[in-house]
Amino acid sequence: MEIPQESLLLRIFIGESDRWERKPLHEAIVLKARELHIAGATVLRGSMGYGKASRLHTTKILRLSDDLPLIIEIVDSEEKINGFLPVLESMMGGGLVTLEKARVLYYRTGVTTAPFGAAEPGGAPAPGP
Repeated sequence: MEIPQESLLLRIFIGESDRWERKPLHEAIVLKARELHIAGATVLRGSMGYGKASRLHTTKILRLSDDLPLIIEIVDSEEKINGFLPVLESMMGGGLVTLEKARVLYYRTGVTTAPFGAAEPGGAPAPGP
Protein backbone atom coordinates (compact mmCIF):
# COMPACT_ATOMS: atom_id res chain seq x y z
CA MET A 1 0.00 0.00 0.00
CA GLU A 2 1.33 3.42 -0.91
CA ILE A 3 0.42 6.82 0.52
CA PRO A 4 0.82 9.97 -1.56
CA GLN A 5 3.43 12.38 -0.24
CA GLU A 6 0.73 15.04 0.13
CA SER A 7 -1.77 13.33 2.44
CA LEU A 8 -4.13 14.19 5.27
CA LEU A 9 -3.85 13.67 9.03
CA LEU A 10 -7.16 12.98 10.74
CA ARG A 11 -6.97 13.54 14.49
CA ILE A 12 -9.79 12.37 16.75
CA PHE A 13 -10.00 13.45 20.40
CA ILE A 14 -12.22 11.24 22.58
CA GLY A 15 -12.41 9.88 26.11
CA GLU A 16 -11.21 6.45 27.16
CA SER A 17 -14.70 5.52 28.39
CA ASP A 18 -16.44 6.40 25.08
CA ARG A 19 -18.19 3.41 23.53
CA TRP A 20 -19.66 2.31 20.22
CA GLU A 21 -21.81 -0.81 20.02
CA ARG A 22 -20.60 -1.88 23.49
CA LYS A 23 -16.89 -1.78 22.64
CA PRO A 24 -14.35 0.94 23.30
CA LEU A 25 -14.76 3.65 20.66
CA HIS A 26 -11.03 3.96 20.02
CA GLU A 27 -10.82 0.24 19.22
CA ALA A 28 -13.89 0.39 16.99
CA ILE A 29 -12.46 3.35 15.05
CA VAL A 30 -9.06 1.71 14.50
CA LEU A 31 -10.63 -1.60 13.47
CA LYS A 32 -13.02 0.15 11.06
CA ALA A 33 -10.12 2.12 9.54
CA ARG A 34 -8.20 -1.13 9.06
CA GLU A 35 -11.25 -2.82 7.54
CA LEU A 36 -11.50 0.04 5.02
CA HIS A 37 -7.79 -0.30 4.14
CA ILE A 38 -6.78 3.06 5.60
CA ALA A 39 -2.97 3.26 5.61
CA GLY A 40 -2.46 3.52 9.38
CA ALA A 41 -3.90 4.55 12.72
CA THR A 42 -2.37 5.13 16.15
CA VAL A 43 -4.06 5.64 19.52
CA LEU A 44 -2.28 7.95 21.97
CA ARG A 45 -3.28 8.08 25.64
CA GLY A 46 -3.06 11.40 27.42
CA SER A 47 -2.27 11.85 31.10
CA MET A 48 -4.38 14.98 31.47
CA GLY A 49 -6.91 16.96 29.48
CA TYR A 50 -10.34 18.51 29.25
CA GLY A 51 -12.90 19.03 26.53
CA LYS A 52 -16.02 21.02 25.73
CA ALA A 53 -17.55 20.49 29.20
CA SER A 54 -14.28 21.66 30.86
CA ARG A 55 -14.26 18.56 33.08
CA LEU A 56 -10.65 17.75 33.95
CA HIS A 57 -9.46 14.18 33.34
CA THR A 58 -6.16 13.28 34.98
CA THR A 59 -3.96 10.42 36.16
CA LYS A 60 -3.03 12.21 39.38
CA ILE A 61 -2.80 9.78 42.30
CA LEU A 62 -5.49 11.40 44.44
CA ARG A 63 -7.92 11.60 41.54
CA LEU A 64 -7.66 8.59 39.28
CA SER A 65 -9.74 8.95 36.15
CA ASP A 66 -11.36 6.13 34.21
CA ASP A 67 -11.93 8.52 31.29
CA LEU A 68 -8.48 9.71 30.25
CA PRO A 69 -8.13 11.60 26.97
CA LEU A 70 -7.30 9.61 23.85
CA ILE A 71 -6.12 10.86 20.48
CA ILE A 72 -6.44 8.71 17.39
CA GLU A 73 -4.24 9.78 14.48
CA ILE A 74 -5.00 8.43 11.02
CA VAL A 75 -2.96 9.26 7.91
CA ASP A 76 -3.85 8.49 4.31
CA SER A 77 -4.71 10.10 0.99
CA GLU A 78 -7.31 12.87 0.87
CA GLU A 79 -9.66 10.53 -1.01
CA LYS A 80 -9.44 7.75 1.59
CA ILE A 81 -9.76 10.11 4.58
CA ASN A 82 -12.74 11.92 3.04
CA GLY A 83 -14.38 8.53 2.42
CA PHE A 84 -13.82 7.57 6.06
CA LEU A 85 -15.34 10.75 7.54
CA PRO A 86 -19.04 9.73 7.14
CA VAL A 87 -18.27 6.38 8.78
CA LEU A 88 -16.50 8.15 11.64
CA GLU A 89 -19.39 10.59 12.06
CA SER A 90 -21.82 7.70 12.52
CA MET A 91 -19.61 6.28 15.31
CA MET A 92 -18.94 9.49 17.24
CA GLY A 93 -21.20 10.66 20.06
CA GLY A 94 -18.96 13.45 21.30
CA GLY A 95 -15.39 14.56 20.92
CA LEU A 96 -13.33 16.69 18.58
CA VAL A 97 -12.18 15.85 15.05
CA THR A 98 -9.52 17.84 13.19
CA LEU A 99 -8.06 17.49 9.74
CA GLU A 100 -4.77 18.87 8.46
CA LYS A 101 -2.38 18.44 5.59
CA ALA A 102 0.46 16.01 6.18
CA ARG A 103 3.61 15.53 4.16
CA VAL A 104 4.55 11.85 4.22
CA LEU A 105 8.31 11.45 4.16
CA TYR A 106 8.27 7.65 4.10
CA TYR A 107 5.89 4.81 4.82
CA ARG A 108 7.40 1.36 5.10
CA THR A 109 7.43 -1.75 7.20
CA GLY A 110 10.24 -2.36 9.68
CA VAL A 111 13.53 -3.15 8.00
CA THR A 112 15.81 -5.69 9.60
CA THR A 113 19.54 -5.68 9.01
CA ALA A 114 21.84 -8.64 9.07
CA PRO A 115 23.97 -9.04 12.22
CA PHE A 116 27.66 -8.19 11.98
CA GLY A 117 29.51 -10.71 9.84
CA ALA A 118 26.35 -12.32 8.41
CA ALA A 119 25.80 -12.34 4.67
CA GLU A 120 23.57 -9.57 3.33
CA PRO A 121 21.17 -10.04 0.41
CA GLY A 122 23.26 -10.66 -2.70
CA GLY A 123 25.87 -12.69 -0.81
CA ALA A 124 28.19 -9.87 0.30
CA PRO A 125 29.34 -10.12 3.93
CA ALA A 126 27.95 -7.48 6.27
CA PRO A 127 30.41 -4.85 7.44
CA GLY A 128 32.12 -5.66 10.72
CA PRO A 129 32.45 -3.42 13.79
